[in-house]
Amino acid sequence: MPPFRVTDHCDGTRFYNPPAILPQGWTPRRLRALAIWKWQRNRPPSDWPAWIDNPAPTGDPYQPPAPGAVQVTFIGHSTFLLRIARADGSVVTVLTDPIFSQRCSPVQWAGPKRVRAPGRALADLPPIDVILVSHCHYDHMDLPSLRALARRGDDPVVVVPLGNARHLRGTGMRRVVELDWWEGVETAGVRITATPARHATARTPFDRNRSLWAGFMMQVPGAEGRMQRVFFAGDTAHGRHWGMIRERLGAPDVALLPIVAYNPRDLMAGVHVTPEEACAGFVELGARRGIGMHFGTFRLTDEPMDEPAQRLARAVAVAGLPADRFTTLEHGACCDVVCGETAQE
Repeated sequence: MPPFRVTDHCDGTRFYNPPAILPQGWTPRRLRALAIWKWQRNRPPSDWPAWIDNPAPTGDPYQPPAPGAVQVTFIGHSTFLLRIARADGSVVTVLTDPIFSQRCSPVQWAGPKRVRAPGRALADLPPIDVILVSHCHYDHMDLPSLRALARRGDDPVVVVPLGNARHLRGTGMRRVVELDWWEGVETAGVRITATPARHATARTPFDRNRSLWAGFMMQVPGAEGRMQRVFFAGDTAHGRHWGMIRERLGAPDVALLPIVAYNPRDLMAGVHVTPEEACAGFVELGARRGIGMHFGTFRLTDEPMDEPAQRLARAVAVAGLPADRFTTLEHGACCDVVCGETAQE
């Protein structure tokens, strides 16, 4: 792998979370403690059922979004189907971190297994223009799903952070774009900018942080010259990057934010937010509407399955926000989110 440009988050070969985005007073956790937890942890069956049937899906992802709206379909975990109207009335279709496999694992006979089916089947999706992959962890970069998407013949542009294109070799994806933080690309009428996130990467024991992690801000010119902004956070811990993103790229109309995989807290605080931190990040972003993700599909950490959404609702109330400002969607639900002036100042 060729060396990368040295930056505040890369030493030329490995990436790291720079001090500028870390909360004040942050102390790194030891990797050995994380390894011991993974080896010793118990997976009690009581707090996560073996299987859950999805409710009947609502909305139609083949219908164009209403004028001035973004259509959001929650498929599961961090996979969303997004349809955004361009100024001329045509629609750009974006798929985030697609995973339709039974397990998020190097193999399909071991590893975290999904407890519910994808809210929409891959075969039922409309043609995809853009795929966003936030980083290389198996629950976000699922190569079997990417190969299946390539076989559909949509020929999407796949946007990934630095160092991740190599993982996609052999998937059949022909157009892969790598971005560093704050770099952007215009494709299919949408401006996509990679944004800082606070996380880590690895697909083997030998490639830790050899590729970057990121969120993405999508900007699409809409009717009457208004810029529509949709933010997909990828996977991230809490930090000062929320305010940086708003300052540089503007407040999003829609923010898709993780709310899960936070316990045990002393080990997960450096890579995943709590629901309360997600709410704080939503406020710092100044977003008009927040939608939670990264929940209810794979059991990755120790919190009960229903806890994150309940804690999010309490955090929204404590923050003095309307209850519908930052919520979750049912798996398979499709809804239009109206774009307009952001509700938070």
